[in-house]
Amino acid sequence: MTTIDQGALNGTRAGTSWRACRFSGLRIESSAEALIKVNAVAAVLFLALGGLMGLMVALTRWPAVQLLPAEWFYLVLTGHGANVLLFWIIFFEIAVLYFASAVILGSRLAAPKIAWFAFLLMVVGAVMANYAVLRGDSTVMFTSYPPMMASQWFYLSLIIFAVGALIAVFVFFATLVVAKNERTYDGSVPLVTFGAITAGIIAVFTLASGAIILIPTWLWSLGLITNIDTLMYKVVWWGMGHSSQQINVSAHVSIWYAIGAMVVGAKPLSEKVSRMAFFMYILFLQLASAHHILAEPGMSSSWKIVNTSYMMYLAVMGSMIHGLTVPGAIEAAQRRNGFTRGAFEWLTKAPWGNPAFAGMFLSLVMFGFIGGISGVVLGTEQLNVLMHNTIYVPGHFHGTVVAGTTLAFMAMTYLVVPLIFQRDILWPGLAKWQPFVFGIGAGGISLFMMGAGTLGVARRHWDMSLTDAAHAYEFPAAAYLMMGLNGISAIMAAVGGVMFIVIVVGSILAGPRLDQPGAKLTFPLHDKSREAVSEYGSHATLKLPGTLILVGIFFACFILYYFVNWKYLSELWLFN
Repeated sequence: MTTIDQGALNGTRAGTSWRACRFSGLRIESSAEALIKVNAVAAVLFLALGGLMGLMVALTRWPAVQLLPAEWFYLVLTGHGANVLLFWIIFFEIAVLYFASAVILGSRLAAPKIAWFAFLLMVVGAVMANYAVLRGDSTVMFTSYPPMMASQWFYLSLIIFAVGALIAVFVFFATLVVAKNERTYDGSVPLVTFGAITAGIIAVFTLASGAIILIPTWLWSLGLITNIDTLMYKVVWWGMGHSSQQINVSAHVSIWYAIGAMVVGAKPLSEKVSRMAFFMYILFLQLASAHHILAEPGMSSSWKIVNTSYMMYLAVMGSMIHGLTVPGAIEAAQRRNGFTRGAFEWLTKAPWGNPAFAGMFLSLVMFGFIGGISGVVLGTEQLNVLMHNTIYVPGHFHGTVVAGTTLAFMAMTYLVVPLIFQRDILWPGLAKWQPFVFGIGAGGISLFMMGAGTLGVARRHWDMSLTDAAHAYEFPAAAYLMMGLNGISAIMAAVGGVMFIVIVVGSILAGPRLDQPGAKLTFPLHDKSREAVSEYGSHATLKLPGTLILVGIFFACFILYYFVNWKYLSELWLFN
């Protein structure tokens, strides 16, 4: 660790320890670096635990295997949801917020002691939640709908975790104030930081929703409240449950821009347009939570229509803008880098051997084609009524959270390890394949669960054959095939997950040191990576034939899937 001359830091607090990253040109303050490290490590540990539980769930839902009995299935399913949808993702998002504020802006981290306290609360809450689940008296699944009641320790653990995460978000906002006051950047904040601000704002709403509903539920588990209204619980809970995915969307879109900037030197096509798309998330994205309660009779039709047929589509428009501008920025950068032949040389000559780029681009494609399209389908009330209690819904959010967010976070880790841990990636040959193995497996999980859900397979029931008997009809053979393929895809995704954890842990512990003179990155950054990621500016070009073709394909798939799905479901369920 070297200490930069304080006079060069525009008035930052004396005694703050810094180092200059010679690969990216970014200035990294010691407290921010340490907190990014511990949050990233905690995230990977909970990913490992949650991923193992997810594999056990998939192998149980595979009729030919049925790994777990019913009581263990629901216990493991509860732990899987908490570990991957909350703990893995939010720990990593806190690391992203610190990176996007302190590192990209070249600022010191505000209130590092408070940030450490927040981290401690999050660890205590996450460990306590796993203890509560594994001891067997909190098997209420991720949604924990009343009248099912978990142990008081389960609800208390989630409250503690949420408070810690909320404190960490406020430290992020305070760091932005420090950077502004100490003039560590000029003009507007960079786009990646702006996206992180969007994620932080949504996080406040999300975590507040969790506190609003979990505190009375905790009191209910203690016997201090006699009743929890189930519909009220669902409405408020999904303000946390679904909106947590909106934090993910803002965070992983920011990562798309960051990786494009740092690996190929991509600048946004238009800063203003991209920022407006992020702003649309703040205004409209949480309202998409309504698609989880469209089947509830207590909600009025006008409320449902406004939230899912208008507000949600405005949020979807924001994602579509990013779906154009991210690949468009990459195409523009690649053409500037000399790859100008035809419509797709920029894509075929992209650095696919760099796991950061490959994971980012796969995340972009699968989030749009699998998670995005299926989410809009679920926002249609008539289709939602047919599919909401089928496994189609977990298929959708595996397309968003796993194929989209998790893959993007994995991709970013391949930059975090060299830049923050100062260790090069160990086993680069294995690392090149990891995003493809995990991505194809995750995409398969999503597609095959949605296929099985379209055929009527239940969302939460552990045994399809019992569902057959209860409904006095048999699922078509294709449904069993889909669940088998889902199990195979889960094994593939698990292999990709193990590859990731082994590579990351091995790199942190034994990767070649990058703080030595003459050390070089195995997966190099673009020579203008710092300018592209940390300065305001637009590429300002629409000469993007390849991107326009890809966007046209996406829209064609969107329209075809929407209407073919509608027609098929109407015929299938009318027949049954």
